Amino acid sequence: MLEIYKTNADGKLEQMNEIVNGSWISLVNPTNEEINQVLETVNVPIDFLRDPLDDEERSRIEKEDNHVLIIVDYPYVTQDEAGSTVYETIPIGLIITDDYFITVTLKETPILEVFKHSKMKQFYTNKKTRFALQLLYIISTYFLRYLKHINKETDKVEKQLHKAMQNKELYAFLGIEKSLVYFTTSLKANKTVLDKLMRFNYVKIYEEDRDLLEDVIIENTQAIEMAQTYSTILSSMMNTLASVINNNVNIAMKFLTTITIMLSFPTIVFSFFGMNVKLPMSDSPHAFWLTFVISIILSSLTALILRKKRYM
Repeated sequence: MLEIYKTNADGKLEQMNEIVNGSWISLVNPTNEEINQVLETVNVPIDFLRDPLDDEERSRIEKEDNHVLIIVDYPYVTQDEAGSTVYETIPIGLIITDDYFITVTLKETPILEVFKHSKMKQFYTNKKTRFALQLLYIISTYFLRYLKHINKETDKVEKQLHKAMQNKELYAFLGIEKSLVYFTTSLKANKTVLDKLMRFNYVKIYEEDRDLLEDVIIENTQAIEMAQTYSTILSSMMNTLASVINNNVNIAMKFLTTITIMLSFPTIVFSFFGMNVKLPMSDSPHAFWLTFVISIILSSLTALILRKKRYM
């Protein structure tokens, strides 16, 4: 999908029918025809437009002539096969030229909708450096937002586990842990790109935009720390959960072993008196009840001994 936007003289965002100077070109999962249409007007390397469409592309920044390509990862929400919510990351390319600003991504994202619906203050398509920094800032805030959602989901699954331990909750924990790994890896890669923006002259950072870049770095660093903290907490919870499961198995096995020992005495007694030979009390009318009482006494004594030994 190819969309073209430009801020007019009144500061309002308008959608255009053709590419003009100072416009923002938004490519979302573009076709070859749409890529060629952009290349006919904007003289950028074709790799700049195609690399962000690879969902395994690493975050980086590079410059060729007067064209700058910034690739960073942004978060998005999806569903796994079991229908559980999973948070993953995907690349987005920001291309800065002398006359245009281009974004390239595989999926539609609410991050771009913030700009398309004019929810960002002091946003102008012709101020390309500020636009890039504002976009990076929104990406960092979305990481933080989704991390808070992950934390709430963790608390929810934990409460469910306290009530009943089922495989569904365990798989939910696994999905959350995978999401945190994606986030941590992507945030660290984004941090490398932001550090390069700060230290090297890839794009001209105006004085009024330097504070915005510092805010982006702070938000990204905070997101890294949150992701690492949640990941550590989740790992501890998983280890504790494994210990609880093992302990429950041991308790169940000990209980079953105790019951087996208690039931073995009635089995022995009744087997003894059930032999087809001459036995004491074989002619007594109370033989059955005497046998039963002996079995109960032996089982009760065994239960008392095991209880004192804390096996029950």
